[in-house]
Amino acid sequence: MRRSEFAALADHVFGPALARTYTHDLVLEEVGGLTAADALEHGVAVREVWNALCDAMDIPESARWEIPAEQRRR
Repeated sequence: MRRSEFAALADHVFGPALARTYTHDLVLEEVGGLTAADALEHGVAVREVWNALCDAMDIPESARWEIPAEQRRR
């Protein structure tokens, strides 16, 4: 998983404004008590950060991974 995929999924799952807020402000215990942005900067695997963010926000597995084709950015 790439950071660009992380950003696209976060925008899709949370909406752009909340995605930025959650990524920069929400402390995730699963990645050492860092925010998602800090964890990524410290080299934590993108997939691990994505799963930690989704776990923290109670996003079911079925809603984490797919952006419908008509909603994808080109």
